[in-house]
Amino acid sequence: MTTQLQRVRGRTLRKLWHNPLGVVGGVLLLIVIIAGVFAPLLAPYSPAQVHFTTPFQQPFTVGFALGTDDLGRDVLSRVLYGTRASLEVGALSVLLAVVVGVPLGLLAGYWRWLDAVVSRIADVMLAFPFLVLAVGLAAINGGGIGNAAIALGIANIPTMIRVVRAETLRLKESDFVLAAHTMDASATRILGTHILPNALSAIIVQATVIMPSAVLGEAILSFLGLGIQPPDPSLGIMLSDAQQYLFRTVWPGVFPGVAIALICLGFNLFGDALRDALDPKT
Repeated sequence: MTTQLQRVRGRTLRKLWHNPLGVVGGVLLLIVIIAGVFAPLLAPYSPAQVHFTTPFQQPFTVGFALGTDDLGRDVLSRVLYGTRASLEVGALSVLLAVVVGVPLGLLAGYWRWLDAVVSRIADVMLAFPFLVLAVGLAAINGGGIGNAAIALGIANIPTMIRVVRAETLRLKESDFVLAAHTMDASATRILGTHILPNALSAIIVQATVIMPSAVLGEAILSFLGLGIQPPDPSLGIMLSDAQQYLFRTVWPGVFPGVAIALICLGFNLFGDALRDALDPKT
């Protein structure tokens, strides 16, 4: 079994390496993750540090590589910390979608009598846009990373349920699952030992789809004042602040927008390549 897993892992890595778009996506993700994780070490200033004497500095100004905003805050430092916040919200959203959506998808796909119940729950959740949920959470608990992550995670649970349900329906008719039934294996053992490991590829690919949507969602919520709250840095907050001064300078809004685009592009390219590499038909 170990040798077979090693062969599969090696084949998947070779397919990813020979996919140019996958390599580009992986490099972008590596840069973004390094920027987010090591933001406290890479940022030249605190993201909230104000320089009243140097507002609206242009990029490549001495001491301010990407310029400053209306309060003289360093744009590079705020982009690094904003990227960190976006990755945190995305990771928490994916974790919530996986923890809730995977078990419900397994149950719905394996037991048909639960399928109707779980599917209706998913339909009800899809009927509530995440903005409505975010407004409710912000009204109760205020804004913040936690509430943004919960709203975005709940919004992505129905999609994860449907993906896992479809994989479970497909896998439970496989020969190895039917053989486990003939050996009187319990449903828990079949789900945990046979179906879930074989559905991991679809779950991982779906996680790479949820991540960029969560990053965009966090930017939208922060832009509207429902997500991360000032003075904590956020790419969405930077865009919201920059729109007031577009006729004076565009740079405070360009760089956070580019950061959001690079994060989403990296996850989308790598997710597509990972899907192709894990596809048994290829």
